[in-house]
Amino acid sequence: MPKTIESRGIEVARVSLLAVSLLLAACGKQEEGPPPPAEVGVITLQPRNIAITDQLPGRTTAFRVAEVRPQVTGIVQRRLFTEGAEVKAGEQLFQIDAGAYRAALSSAEAALKRAEAQAVTARLLEERYAPLIAANAVSKQENDEAIAARARAEADVAAARAQVDSARINLVYTQLLSPINGRIGRALVTEGALVTSGQQAALATVQQLDPIYVDITQSSTDLLRLQRQLANGELVKNEKNEAEVALTLEDGTAYAERGRLKVSEVSVDPSTGSVTLRAVFPNPQRELLPGMFVRAQLTRGTRQAALLVPQRGVSHNSRGEATVVVVESDNKVAERVVTADRAIAGEWLITAGLKPGERVVLDGLQKVRPGAVVKPVPSAEEQEAERHAGNTAANALDVAAR
Repeated sequence: MPKTIESRGIEVARVSLLAVSLLLAACGKQEEGPPPPAEVGVITLQPRNIAITDQLPGRTTAFRVAEVRPQVTGIVQRRLFTEGAEVKAGEQLFQIDAGAYRAALSSAEAALKRAEAQAVTARLLEERYAPLIAANAVSKQENDEAIAARARAEADVAAARAQVDSARINLVYTQLLSPINGRIGRALVTEGALVTSGQQAALATVQQLDPIYVDITQSSTDLLRLQRQLANGELVKNEKNEAEVALTLEDGTAYAERGRLKVSEVSVDPSTGSVTLRAVFPNPQRELLPGMFVRAQLTRGTRQAALLVPQRGVSHNSRGEATVVVVESDNKVAERVVTADRAIAGEWLITAGLKPGERVVLDGLQKVRPGAVVKPVPSAEEQEAERHAGNTAANALDVAAR
């Protein structure tokens, strides 16, 4: 059927409308242009002074240990302490039967008196012979014998006096005293037990727990690296040149008191390749007991102008090298190989590969490739640092105004 004039007009209008739509779509595509650069969160590196801390295993050791052993032989009559209690130096712990030793002392004192009496007789005889020898009333031999007799008598007195001292010491030794202040453990003998002088087994042990030692082990490799860092100025010790030590107990809680590193072993254990360091801690509550395992946080010194990058901004390439993505001056990103020395409170200490003022990408790493242009914006860490700096400056102004 031939098309009418009206139908032809409608068809022409549709074709015209379609052409206009296509033209407008083409114009719209031309106006859109290239996509905008991806937005990434960055942190600007600012040098900081940070404390370098090593976490090392350690074990507690009593400050002083005294094993109580008998120095005379006898039967234990009494135990005079409470097991697990605090004792003072000089406090009596055990009493050994002292009857035989009192008798020995009395016998020695009697022998001393007899020797002193004989010495008096010998002295008087020598004094009597002195004027007679000048008048030839006695022979020279008799005079010499009188002098020798007096000397023997004086020697006998000295020997008898030594026997008295020995007997008195043995009598004192029947009282077993605590040699140090500390906490005493359980008694290893009971009343009625026979103990002997110089025996190997101790009757009890006293340990001084305040202060207390913590023996820490560190590899000799780490110790050499630390010494080099201190020598070249990378690390700076405190004014007292002492390393501060904190402790974490076996249950994961932090110990309230801080200690000081006092001494290190002068040789390396060949079986472990480690060196023992000894720290001293206050222990007023006796919370630390000998033999406990602890983790020691050893503050070695301060690293000045250190660069820290949050751990989520550091990854590793196929060769295992630590890498970061930085935004360069033209807002193009580049991958950088860095040296991550250690983790400190959720951040990596970067010792090589970055400079102060560089911008490291933390957010949006999956959206960019090296060479791409990006739009850097402050990350959450950067904003927090700016707020902290602003609060610090405000507080300083407020203090100055006051």
